[in-house]
Amino acid sequence: MSKTIITTSAAPSPIGPYSQAVLTGNPEKTGQVMLFISGQVCIDPATGNLKNKDIQEETHQVMHNLKNILQEAGLDFSHVVKTTIFLTDMNQFGAMNEVYGKYFDADFPARETVQVSALPRFVNVEISMIAVKN
Repeated sequence: MSKTIITTSAAPSPIGPYSQAVLTGNPEKTGQVMLFISGQVCIDPATGNLKNKDIQEETHQVMHNLKNILQEAGLDFSHVVKTTIFLTDMNQFGAMNEVYGKYFDADFPARETVQVSALPRFVNVEISMIAVKN
C-alpha cells in the first residue's frame, strides 16, 4: 500500500504538523485509492485572509478549498464517501447545510455535524472529507 502526501497551493497551507491530504491505496493491484482530507476552514489561499462575512461565505470557501484538494488528487465531490462538519453554533446549521448541499449532485456522502466550542482562527465551520476512487 502506498501513501502519498497531497499538497496544492490552491488550498490553504497547513497551520500545524499535518498534511492537506493523504492518498493511500494500491491502485496497481486493486485499482482503488482513498483520500483523507484534513479539516479545511475559510482561508483564501490566494491572500491568506479569512472569507468569513457570514456562514454562507465561510462554507463556500471551505468547499472551494476541499474541491481544490480533491482535484489535486484526481478526484471530485462524486468520490466523497464521508464528511465531518464542525460548527461553533448549531443555529447556523441550516445556512451551512444549504451551501454544502450545492456541491453534491446525488448520492450524498455519510456525515456527522457536531457543535464545538472553538475552531482554528476562530472561524465558524470546518469540514474534513474521505474520498474513494475505484
